[in-house]
Amino acid sequence: MNNLIRRFIHFTNDKTFRMKMLLLANSKNIVFKRIKPVPAFSFSRFTFSLLQKLFIIIALFGSINSFGQSTVGQKEEYKKVIQQRAAKIVNTLGIADSGEYNKVVGIIAQQYFSLNNLQEVDQSAIASLNQQSLEADNLAAELKKQSDKKSLQLKQLHNDFIAQLKNKITDVQVEKVKDGMTYNVLPVTYTAYLDMLPNLTTEQQERIYSWLKEARELAMDGESSEKKHQIFGKYKGKINNYLSAAGYDMKKEGKEWQKRLKEREEKKKNSQ
Repeated sequence: MNNLIRRFIHFTNDKTFRMKMLLLANSKNIVFKRIKPVPAFSFSRFTFSLLQKLFIIIALFGSINSFGQSTVGQKEEYKKVIQQRAAKIVNTLGIADSGEYNKVVGIIAQQYFSLNNLQEVDQSAIASLNQQSLEADNLAAELKKQSDKKSLQLKQLHNDFIAQLKNKITDVQVEKVKDGMTYNVLPVTYTAYLDMLPNLTTEQQERIYSWLKEARELAMDGESSEKKHQIFGKYKGKINNYLSAAGYDMKKEGKEWQKRLKEREEKKKNSQ
C-alpha cells in the first residue's frame, strides 16, 4: 500500500492531488527522501479519474483500520465492565482468600464474555441468512436450525459454568451468584408472592419457587437486562395463571396488597 502511494505521488503533475496524497502519506507515517513530478508524463482524464478512486480507496482503508481499532477498544472496555460486575457479585460471597476470590471473579467474568460472543455470532449468522435469496419456508427452516444451535451452545456453556463454580464455592454461594447475575429477581419476587398471598399452601409455595428457579436458570443466559426481565415476566404470567386457576383473584389480591404496603410505610414514618 505504501509503495502505491509513493508511485502515484511521483507520477502526478496535479498539485492539488499531490498535496492530498502527501497529507495522507504523512498520516500513515510514510517518509519520502525526494518527491517530484515527472515532466515527460501527463495524465489522461481517465487515468486521473482512476487515481482519484485510488485515493478514496486508500482513505477508506484507513477508516476501516480505525474502525478495527475502535472495535478492539470497545472489547477492552466491555471486559472492564464485566470484571467489575463479576467482582460486585463475588463481594457478597464472603471469600477471604484473595487468590480464590480472583479465580471466582474470573470465572464469572469469562461467562459474561462468552455469552456476549455467542450472541454476536448468532446475530451475524441470522443477518447472513436474511441476506440470502431463500424462499420463505427455507429461510424459516434455516433460522430454526440456527436457533436450535444457539440453544445447545447456551446449555453447554451454562452447564460448564455451573460446574466451574461448584468446583470453587459452596452450593449456597452458587445460589448467590445466580441471584447476582439476575438482579435478585427470584428472592424479591418470591417474597412478594408470600407477602401478597399469606394463605398459600405449601404445595403452591413450592410450585411458585420452582418456576422462579427455572426462570432464573434461563435468565442467567440472557444477553441483556431487558431479556432477563422478559424471561421472569413470562414465568410470572404462568404463576399468576396457576394461582387464578386455584381460585385467587390476582387483581383484587394485588390491590389489597398495595394498600397494606402503603399502611406499613405510613406506620414506619410515624414511628420515626
